[in-house]
Amino acid sequence: MALLTIDQLVVRFGGLLALDDLSLTVESGSICGLIGPNGAGKTTLFNCVSRLYTPLSGRIVFDDQDLLAKAPHEISSLGIARSFQNLGLFPSLSVRQNVMLGAYSRARTGFLGTTLRPRATSGAERQLHAEADEVLERLELGEVSEHPAAGLPYGTLKRVELARAAFQRPRLLMLDEPASGLNHAEVGELAGRIRALRDDLDLTVLLVEHNMGMVMGLCEQVVVLDVGQKIAEGEPRDVQENKRVIEAYLGAPA
Repeated sequence: MALLTIDQLVVRFGGLLALDDLSLTVESGSICGLIGPNGAGKTTLFNCVSRLYTPLSGRIVFDDQDLLAKAPHEISSLGIARSFQNLGLFPSLSVRQNVMLGAYSRARTGFLGTTLRPRATSGAERQLHAEADEVLERLELGEVSEHPAAGLPYGTLKRVELARAAFQRPRLLMLDEPASGLNHAEVGELAGRIRALRDDLDLTVLLVEHNMGMVMGLCEQVVVLDVGQKIAEGEPRDVQENKRVIEAYLGAPA
């Protein structure tokens, strides 16, 4: 069953056609990779689902709800969380505090105060702290939970950002280039953690990624974009052998 459906989406920036009649579906419980050369429209699609961009035409349906009828601040409460290409952490806050900022869509009032207080005082606050610690332990961040984000290794910071997104308890987790800047060993570890999060938390994952080894080893479905259009879709092996995909990445013979 499809959790996310993109139907004939068109996005223009002036004279640039960023998404050209794009349609795709992401099945519930799957890990779907969205790949393509730079400028293919991958992050534009993410920004449309997040409601940072409003398309010229088309539909975006999440769990039978029309996302284009929702305000940007409502998206997280529907069960959609995302990371960004560039780290969006607060350097002076601790790892736990950065992760707990993901609770804003769940807390009714005073989430910022709850996050920044060094000790939980109410039952609701203690529950949020306990849940944050559970996510931190799941991603092997417990030992640095009190450490400021500033000064931590880049690979660790990537895990912190993943933990913050997971702490929102999403149904759809969108990851924008989660492996960028990581070494080979870190990429393998990250792929294993994403798969474990999917399995343990019953998530659906949509990720944009340039690391083809990670995509082909992690994803059950791969969608390929080029200049705003979908040029291939299917299982990783089929996509790897697709002539249009090879041409998009390597170029066609002169």
